[in-house]
Amino acid sequence: MKIKAAVVYERKGSFVLKNVELAEPRETEILVRMAGCGICHNDLFTKDEGAVPLPAVLGHEGSGVVERIGNSVTMVSPGDHVVFCSYSCGVCEPCLTGHPAACVRSGEVNFGGAYADGTRRLKDEEGRELSCFFGQSSFATWVVADQRSAVKVDKDVDLAMLGPLGCGLQTGAGAVLNVLKPGAGDTIAVFGCGSVGLSAVMAAKIAGCSTIIGIDAAPVKLDAAKELGATHVIGGAEGPDITAKILEITNGRGTDCSFETTGVETLFMAAIESLRMGGACGTVASTGTRTLDFRLSSLMGSSKKLVGIVQGDSVPWLFIPKLIRFYKEGRFPIDKLIRYYPFEEINKAAADAHGGAVIKPVLRF
Repeated sequence: MKIKAAVVYERKGSFVLKNVELAEPRETEILVRMAGCGICHNDLFTKDEGAVPLPAVLGHEGSGVVERIGNSVTMVSPGDHVVFCSYSCGVCEPCLTGHPAACVRSGEVNFGGAYADGTRRLKDEEGRELSCFFGQSSFATWVVADQRSAVKVDKDVDLAMLGPLGCGLQTGAGAVLNVLKPGAGDTIAVFGCGSVGLSAVMAAKIAGCSTIIGIDAAPVKLDAAKELGATHVIGGAEGPDITAKILEITNGRGTDCSFETTGVETLFMAAIESLRMGGACGTVASTGTRTLDFRLSSLMGSSKKLVGIVQGDSVPWLFIPKLIRFYKEGRFPIDKLIRYYPFEEINKAAADAHGGAVIKPVLRF
């Protein structure tokens, strides 16, 4: 079928809106009419520096309505509202033990440019095959994806708003609620208050943390952190003083946990050094091929823990509906993070995201 998609033809190039051909869904796949799609750091990094072969159609924070299903689909039905999540095979050890974000095939399918069966489903008007992203390519008016990449959601919530739950928002919230698991009255510092960090701030408030510290260089993001639950904020430009300020806020004890999203070395060190004895730091920072140096003494002898987190270590079919329930209860106000753009303004939305003018841009179709 003919659809419209945003194609990337060269590294650091613009998104080019093109009429492309989309193949029909196969046995375990679904065809979805798109309602919205968030723009994530992963999309922009992949466009400029990533390993996905070009030309490609990116996008992985999509939401829409199921229109058709393959003969073996059992998880959703036509007419269902769905949010896309990352691909997982469902049969490897991480999947079977409740950790689909660690699926052994996730890197291959999400970033390899082809679907799980090795095929590509998109072709441009010149007949060139286009690489897919996360097994979906949701910067498009219609999407084909495996049923395991879709989460059925309630129909009484603005569907376009829900796409970012499939990646950035579940990553931040899941890092807190599924991995770090602070208790009521605990303290947490969140380094970087973009959409991932702010989701962590909201989750920390849900968890009952008494002290929630937001760290960022952008005053607008610190204002958002305060609105969404942070009890204290620190400007990221304060550099080495951040650890001292956190210790001051916590009366010299340090935080029970910290969450690092920036990959900035000074902030990464502060996230570890400002922990109490036995505290835990979770990180989702993606630095590409760049390495970070940190002192082993910051961990050794203090029983501190450092853990890398992917997709909030969530089971999406359980966790995303839970986040929507929190939204309905007024405890996870994701609408305050979002600015909508028409699909045709994808390059403006990407530029605004890159420049920090918007926390979470969402394309409406």
